[in-house]
Amino acid sequence: MTILIKNIQLIDGSGRPAFKADVLVKKEKIHAIGNFPRYRANEIIDGMGAYLSPGFIDINTESDHNLTLFSNPAQQDFLLQGITTIIGGQGGASLAPLIYGSLESIKEWANTRKINIDWHTAAEFFKVMERRRLGINFGTLVGHRTVRQALIGDPRKDLSRNESRILNSILEKSLKEGAFGFSSGLDYPHSRQISYNEIKSLAETTAKHKGVYAARLRDEKRGLLSSVKEIIEIAKETGVKVLINNLKPLIGYRKDYEAALELISKNTDKADVYFDACLSDTNAVLIYEFLPGWVRKADCETMLKDIQTPGLKEKILKEMPRIKGEEIILNAPANKYLVGKSLKEFAQNRNLTIGESLLELMKITDFRAVVSYKNISFKKTVQSLTHERAIVASKSAGKFLKLVEKEKIMPIEKAIYKITGLPTAKLKLKNRGLVREGYSADLVLFRDAEIREVILNGKRVVKDGEFQNILAGKILRH
Repeated sequence: MTILIKNIQLIDGSGRPAFKADVLVKKEKIHAIGNFPRYRANEIIDGMGAYLSPGFIDINTESDHNLTLFSNPAQQDFLLQGITTIIGGQGGASLAPLIYGSLESIKEWANTRKINIDWHTAAEFFKVMERRRLGINFGTLVGHRTVRQALIGDPRKDLSRNESRILNSILEKSLKEGAFGFSSGLDYPHSRQISYNEIKSLAETTAKHKGVYAARLRDEKRGLLSSVKEIIEIAKETGVKVLINNLKPLIGYRKDYEAALELISKNTDKADVYFDACLSDTNAVLIYEFLPGWVRKADCETMLKDIQTPGLKEKILKEMPRIKGEEIILNAPANKYLVGKSLKEFAQNRNLTIGESLLELMKITDFRAVVSYKNISFKKTVQSLTHERAIVASKSAGKFLKLVEKEKIMPIEKAIYKITGLPTAKLKLKNRGLVREGYSADLVLFRDAEIREVILNGKRVVKDGEFQNILAGKILRH
C-alpha cells in the first residue's frame, strides 16, 4: 500500500521553516521525501499548498483514567484534531503495573467495576491492549500511587527500607518492559505526605533508564513557588527529565505563577524541567480539592467522617472557598444522574447552600467525582505557551493550532515543534515526531488550522476531515 502526498508545505517537526515537497508513504513508513510528479501510488492526496506535519503528540492525557481506552478504543476525538499519540499514566495513577489486579487508584475518574482485569505487569498490559486494538498510539508512565497503594495500603505510612527497595524494583521492571517513566500526584490527599527522599529515589531509578518523571505539584496556590523549587531540586540531584503536569495560572495567584516560570527559566542549564499546559479556562478538579488543606491531609475515610461531624463541619464550611455554583459542572462516574449538572442546579434541587451542596456531593459520591471549575486565567495560559519549556497537552493541540493561526503568537514551525518534535525528544519516542525517511508514517495535513487528513502508521484514518473508523494505533514502548 502506497500513499503519495504531493504539493504540500512540509513542516517536519524540527522547528525549521516549511518547505515545498512531496511525501511518499509505503506500508507503515515514510519512504521518501522529494518531488515525485510521475509516481503512481495506490492513493494520491493533493495537498494544494496545505501544510503537512508529523502527527501531534499529547504528552498528558486521561484516556486511561476515565477508561475510554476500553469504552471508546477509536479515540477519534484526538485523531480529528491531528493527535496521533497520547501518553497516559499521569498524576500517580496508571493501568499498570497492578500488583493485585486492582484499579483503586483511578476510582475518582471512572467506574472501575466495568473493566475485567487480566494483567498485572506492564508487559502483560501492553499485550492485552495490543490484542484489543486502538485507534491511536498509546504509551504510559508508571503511577506512583498505583504501585505504592497496592504495596502498603496506608498512604500516611512512610516506606521501610525494604518497601522502598521493592517499589523501586517494580518501577525498574516496568521501565525495562516499556513504560516511559513514572508519575506522582503530590497534590492529592493520598500522596501529600510522601517524602522528598522517596520521590528522589524513584527519580534516580527513572533517570538511570532515561525515563521521564511527570509531577503534579504539591500546591498550585500559595505554595506554588516552593513546590516548583522542590521539583527543580529533584531534577538537579538526580539528572531525571521532569515534566510538570498542567502548570496553570489560577486566578488570584498570577504573581506566583510568573515567579514559577521565571524560576524554571533560571535553572534551564542545571535542571531538565519542562511543563505542559492546557488551553482552557476550566480546571478539572477532584471534588475534595475544595476542602481546606488541613482536612485534605487525611485519607478519604477520615475526610468523610470530618465533613459530617458537628462542629468540624461548620468550621470546614467557613473555610471553604467562595465559588459560583454555575461555574461548577459535575462528573461522577458512579452517579450518572449527576453528570453534566451544575453545582447550582444540584444545590437548588436539595435546598442547600453552595458549600453544603459540595459536602453533600462528597458524601454521596464517596469522593469519586471530578468537577469542571472555571478558575484559570486563559490570557496568562496563552502567554505561557511561548515559554521555551512549555509543551501543549490535555487535548489542546487543535485549539493551539487555531490560536497560532489567528493570533500569530509564534511562527507555525515553532508551534508544530511544541506538539511534535519537542515531546518526542523528551519521551525518546523511536522514529516518530518528525517527518524523516524511515520514520513511522504519522502525518497530519491541515489548512487554516483545519485538520483535513490524518495518516496513522501508514493508514488514512481521517479523510477530508472525517474519521474513517480504522483502528491503526500501536502500543508504544520506551
